[in-house]
Amino acid sequence: MQAKQGLRGQIGNKAAVWAALLLGMLTLLLIMASMPAYSASKTVLVLGDSLSAEYGLPRGSGWVTLMQNRLRAEKFDANVVNASISGETTSGGKARLPALLQQQRPAIVILELGGNDGLRGLSLAATQANLREMVRLSTASGAQVLLVGMQIPPNYGVDYSKRFAAMFHGLGREKGVKLVPFLLAGMEDSEDFFQSDRIHPNQQAQPLLLDNVWPQLKSFFK
Repeated sequence: MQAKQGLRGQIGNKAAVWAALLLGMLTLLLIMASMPAYSASKTVLVLGDSLSAEYGLPRGSGWVTLMQNRLRAEKFDANVVNASISGETTSGGKARLPALLQQQRPAIVILELGGNDGLRGLSLAATQANLREMVRLSTASGAQVLLVGMQIPPNYGVDYSKRFAAMFHGLGREKGVKLVPFLLAGMEDSEDFFQSDRIHPNQQAQPLLLDNVWPQLKSFFK
């Protein structure tokens, strides 16, 4: 009789241990499920031109580097890869993008291209087609896209300038991607924010560039 009671006690103790283990595992799963989405590390790929490649600036002072620093400061687990090249066009970006997507496997792609196309007076239809293809390639790889819009001076022709700016808005709506309407917003009328060429923002302007990009970028981490 005592042996049977002892056996029952052992079985009861084991059942209690298993119940505690299962409860612990369930609690852990609930905690993991409630963790914010940005807890998983994300690679942010920036594909841009001289505005993102620190042209004429001290290394490490451009808005892309400042973006990496702000992501870290706000505890977002993200690694920024800056694949920007001075003088890059949408055609060059489209040619380089497939290899970058394969190598970096980004969660977010920031497309900051088109300015050089506009300054060279290239076909808007071709520029739009290149941007559209880069968006398609990026989303097909599983990445979210942030399209960064640009504007060109009216001396290129009022009609061309208007259609150039509208191109980014139209593409953003068409492809359903987030858009920064104008990277240089808020500084275009002040010489204080530009280098001597009046085209490239100086070091003082870099935090403002980041401020223009940040609200849309941050929304990817919610």
